[in-house]
This record gives sequence, structure tokens and C-alpha cells, in this order.
Amino acid sequence: LGVASLGDRPGYIAEISPAAHRGRLGSLQQMSIVVGIFIAFLVSALLVYVMGSADAVGWFGLEAWRWMYLSLLVPAVVYGVLAARLPESPRYLVERGRYVEAARVLSRDVGMEPGAMTEQKIEEIRATVHLERHQTFSDLIGRFGFHPVVWIGILLSMFQQLVGINVIFYYSTTLWKSVGFAESDSFTISLITSVTNIVATIIAISLIDVLGRKLLLLLGSGIMTLSLGAMTLAFSQAVTVDGALSLPGAWGTIALISANLFVIGFGASWGPAVWVLLGEMFPNSIRTLALGVAAAAQWLTNFLVSTTFPSLAEAGLQLAYGIYASFALLSFLFVLFMVKETKGRKLEEMTL
Repeated sequence: LGVASLGDRPGYIAEISPAAHRGRLGSLQQMSIVVGIFIAFLVSALLVYVMGSADAVGWFGLEAWRWMYLSLLVPAVVYGVLAARLPESPRYLVERGRYVEAARVLSRDVGMEPGAMTEQKIEEIRATVHLERHQTFSDLIGRFGFHPVVWIGILLSMFQQLVGINVIFYYSTTLWKSVGFAESDSFTISLITSVTNIVATIIAISLIDVLGRKLLLLLGSGIMTLSLGAMTLAFSQAVTVDGALSLPGAWGTIALISANLFVIGFGASWGPAVWVLLGEMFPNSIRTLALGVAAAAQWLTNFLVSTTFPSLAEAGLQLAYGIYASFALLSFLFVLFMVKETKGRKLEEMTL
């Protein structure tokens, strides 16, 4: 349910946002994620500092790592309480014939002048949604299994994960311990990486409605390709000392700088821009289902990447990062030739 609600948020944000500011508002989805990652790392680091290590037994006989998981209950409860106060999307209301409520949301929450302007918007929405029935999976089917726009959404989601971004966060502590950092140092590095991600997302919020989604993705793919390539080269120099992996000379510093450059490249582009695109690129008639399918593809790819990383790491970290660098390069070509710009366009203009 938590993953499902995360997948619904881009569509909801897009549907209640004015076209001119939709990119910035949609990017707040990614900001909430990266701030959450930072807070999670901070809480984990504090627990390790207080208890001595992640395996140390603390309050009520529970290990520190168990308290890390228990701490997640707090934001989950807060999110549940606040979500109950959100207004319905005007497009959802129009689809169900609740026009008075839709007009109220458009004027009160979207900022439209009540009267002729909201009535015109409601008519535009009416022309692009199914009034006689709910969306069904068959609406997504085209000549090539799915409609081309659905495939583009799926591939955007997959590329977002295939560059290996979550490896940096899921395995960051283990990764930096493997190249010679102590556990306390690796937690500090993870915190620095999280702060870097927040700064990168702020950059994305300031640029996405200026440069547009496509150019931002292309710039991000270029940065990720170069930084992952540098990490591949750095880990190809790794040696084993007393059974532990070590990067000699300046290679450890190069790997650390490259990892943070990769986070900047991703956080300022593919992190927020993909969520923004998924929320706005589909026609009203299929947006909910298409977004759900694309989000499902994203999480399945996330699972694939994160579960295969340990095996790839055993074969050599240079192999893992070489694969992610290849996908970053492919993502550049995919965006260049397949992705259309959506900056400033009304949701009602999106077609199959």
C-alpha cells in the first residue's frame, strides 16, 4: 500500500498543479523522498552512535537495527493523518460527475478564478476522460502490446533504476566499509551523500520549469555516464588486503567524489524529472492505470537491481558499476530519440 500511494502521488500532484508550475510542484515528490532518506540515515547514525554498533543490544533488549525499523512508524502515522486531509483531484471528480466539488477544488486549491474559467476547465476535462465507465487495463493496449506512450513511461521508470541509484543508498554503508572506511565513517559518508541528494533536488526544482524535462534528463544522463565510468575505473584498481577490499592511493577519493557526482547528476535530473513526466505525459483517459503500470515497472526494476548487486559485487565492483554506466549511456539515447517535452502543456493536450 505504501508503494502504491507513492506511485499515485505524481499523478495527483500533476492534476492539482497549474501547468506553469507543474514541474516544480511535481519535483517535491522527489524532495520528500530524499529528505526522508536523509532523516532515515541520520536516525540510524544516531542509534549506532548511542548504542555502539548496528548489532548492539539497546532498549528493551532490541538491537539497534530493529530500532531503525521501528522509527519508521512515526513518519508513516504522520503521513496517514495528513493524507486524509487532501482534496480530491478535480479530474477524478469530473470523471465521477461531481462538477460542483471539482469547481471548488479548481478555484480553492489550483488557484483558478471561480466562474467561467473553472467551467471551461471542467469542460476540457470532460472531453478527455471516460464519463460512462472507469478506466480498465484494456485502455492501455495498443498495436505493440501497450500504446507507445505507455512503453515510454515504463522504460523511463526502468532506466531510472537501472543506473543503480538505489545501490548507492541501500548498500552505501557496506560499500564504503568494503573499501576501508570504518562503520562510523561509512555512516557519515552516507549522510553526506544524502545531503548532496537534497541539494541536487533543489537544483532540479529551480531548473525543471526553465530548461524543461527532456534537456534536464539528457544533462543528467551525461553526468551519470561520466561519474559511473570513473567509479568503474576506480574499482578496477581495487586490491585485497587481509581479506578486505581496498582502493590504493587516490582511487578511494576518486570513487567517493564520483559517487557524489553521480548522486548530483541523478538528483538534479532523473530523480524528480521522471516522476514529473509520469504524472503529466499520459492522457487523462488512461493516466491512472498507465502511471500505475509505470510505477510497478520502476519498483520491479528497483528490486532486480538491488538484489543482483551483491552477486555483481562479488564478481567485482567494477563489473557492477560498468553495467550501470552502460545503462546511463543508453538512457541518454532513449531520451534523445523517444521522449517528448511536456513543459508548459496542459494535461488535456496529452494524447496517445
